[in-house]
Amino acid sequence: MKQKEIVTLQRSLLPDTEALLNKQIEMEGKSSAYYLSMASWCHMMGYANAAQYLYTHADEERMHMMKIFHYVNEAGGHAIQPEITGIRHNFHSLREIFELILEHEIKVTKSINNIVDHAFGVKDFATFSFMQWYVTEQREEETMSRRALELFDIIGEEGIGLWTIDQELGKLHSAANAGE
Repeated sequence: MKQKEIVTLQRSLLPDTEALLNKQIEMEGKSSAYYLSMASWCHMMGYANAAQYLYTHADEERMHMMKIFHYVNEAGGHAIQPEITGIRHNFHSLREIFELILEHEIKVTKSINNIVDHAFGVKDFATFSFMQWYVTEQREEETMSRRALELFDIIGEEGIGLWTIDQELGKLHSAANAGE
């Protein structure tokens, strides 16, 4: 069934597209809160470089949210400020945090791909084009998450391993920021 176009002088987003984008706004907002909570745990546990990596990452996720927020409103839609609840605050280990980050980034990638697929399917090429930045960004996010997690296998967690991993996370964080 072909969706009725509801594009007017005031609105260029289809309701389904707007709903998907608002769902992504919520996902990015929760990502920001999730990473902020992880950063706080790392800070409390003495992993200063991991904490800085995650504080920065939390800010980036909020920027991702705001970018979509503005896009929805500028396209005549109504961006919805998400309610952020259910954020975990305690973790078992530094490794667990980076395992959760990779898992989460894969979910975000799937969500982004779903929006891109939808936009292409309904011939909303403006949204399709807008979302290309997120496709590229997610490839980078997943790669960084995999590199961070690989540190645990390469270095090991015994002895000074966790300290060394924290130092390497600082270098990974610096290298990522230098590449931007």
